[in-house]
Amino acid sequence: MTQNKQEIRRADVVATARAWLGTPYVHQASCLGVGCDCLGLIRGVWRLIYGEEPEKIPNYSADWAEAKGGETLHDAAARWMMPVVPTNIEPGDILLFRWRKNLPAKHVAILSSSSQFIHACEGLPVSEVSFSNWWQRRIAYAFKFPSLIED
Repeated sequence: MTQNKQEIRRADVVATARAWLGTPYVHQASCLGVGCDCLGLIRGVWRLIYGEEPEKIPNYSADWAEAKGGETLHDAAARWMMPVVPTNIEPGDILLFRWRKNLPAKHVAILSSSSQFIHACEGLPVSEVSFSNWWQRRIAYAFKFPSLIED
């Protein structure tokens, strides 16, 4: 399923993410059908689209963002993906969420339509859920995969 970087479309990203639906939640994992967390989902989609991941992910605890401070997730995304203004997101974009206003972003998902997104959340398998106002208010950053062809 690895594709030429010049041929990646938003629909490809969404279809690849949907292939992960039902994958159990496993902290730090990134194995289709076996287990992943929210970052593992993004890593897995990256591998299926581009091949090898661009950098090694260090081990991280569930409270890594609070413990370290800073915008670690944002900084990593910014190294490899293109920023998107959160008010201009489209299906296939990567969304980074803050749980609270003054905390670093520590949850990540893929927008699958104007009203839904795909994510892995502790205690649940990878799911496609409503992009409700609750979630929309918590968007901190948005990115798109590199070399994405606009449809």
